[in-house]
Amino acid sequence: MGVFDDLVGQERAAVTLRRAARAGAELLAGGRGAGMTHAWLFTGPPGSGREEAARAFAAALFCPDQGCGHCDMCHQVAIGSHPDLEIVRPQGLSYGIKDTRRLILRAAGAPTLGRWRVVLFEDADRATEGASNALLKAIEEPPPRTVWLLCAPAPDDMMITIRSRCRLVTLVTPPTAAVAHVLATRENVPPAMAEFAARAAQGHIDRARRLALDEEARKRRDAVLSIPRSLTGVGECVVAAERLVKTAEEEAAAVTSVLNESEIAELRKIYGEGSSGKGLNKGLIRGGAGALKELEDRQKSRATRTKRDVIDAALLDLVAFYRDVLAVQFGAHVELANEDRRAELEGLAGSSSPEDTLRRIDAIMRCRERLAANVNPQMAVEAMTISLRQPGL
Repeated sequence: MGVFDDLVGQERAAVTLRRAARAGAELLAGGRGAGMTHAWLFTGPPGSGREEAARAFAAALFCPDQGCGHCDMCHQVAIGSHPDLEIVRPQGLSYGIKDTRRLILRAAGAPTLGRWRVVLFEDADRATEGASNALLKAIEEPPPRTVWLLCAPAPDDMMITIRSRCRLVTLVTPPTAAVAHVLATRENVPPAMAEFAARAAQGHIDRARRLALDEEARKRRDAVLSIPRSLTGVGECVVAAERLVKTAEEEAAAVTSVLNESEIAELRKIYGEGSSGKGLNKGLIRGGAGALKELEDRQKSRATRTKRDVIDAALLDLVAFYRDVLAVQFGAHVELANEDRRAELEGLAGSSSPEDTLRRIDAIMRCRERLAANVNPQMAVEAMTISLRQPGL
């Protein structure tokens, strides 16, 4: 099975990337290589597999057979150990110009194995304005064997000057049936659970996998979807907001704490903690104080980003809930993400108007925009829950 066969529901993108990989091989052999370029932008909704598509393309560029899926090159890319592949994962709120300049210097080096040097930049939309300008210069004049693979939710999330110099690969939301098939065949998930998870995750493959395999993830989803019926008064709105934000904080702490500890331990080891010799340990630790402070700042930013991502995922669940309510109100014959809560959807659809539902969806989207603009999460979520109770305000 080739590397592009793993791209669930992305047949059109897979065709484009296969052709480009063949063109890349032709270019290396001294041919024209029409269809190959040095800068690519992978876009698509959350869970569509932007990073997976970019990684598959990287494997195809390295592979002598353009992505066979079983050679050493493909295997090294799959596990992240290929010496000519650099994967960038911004973990904080943004990716700054200092990091970008260091990245550009590394990207300018010649390939170790003689084919390509590939930089896979996940969440490239988090690059600051200064970082984006530096990245633009590197994309405009790349070394002959360097390929940039940028990933972002939408083309408009990148500077127009960057996206105009990239070839666009647009991924789509995978259909429920395709995601359910992957869960059933690759994860041995029972068909009914696979169908539920794929539908509830709205095509988000990683989230569907978590819902299918992790009971705690299903409980967290149920807690979020219980919010609409709990908003019986202003006090209940405040309590619901507090509970949602606190849950996000706890989940973010659980995700980041182990990683934080290992990073700090590794840094202290680098700077000599535990070394023997008079004055050696003290001096080295003092010399690493700046590095430790920089690491702690990055970890704090990562925790904030993780917390916001958790809240945003909950808000998207609420948007899907009210979208289903709207579908019921209009009698639309569409798949409901929350089919398992149909009685609740029909009850709310009958007790409110489509205009109420649209105002509630708008309130959730405003909350997402405020969180993206660094508004205090508690305040933003409280304003949302009150609007969900009283959509006309």
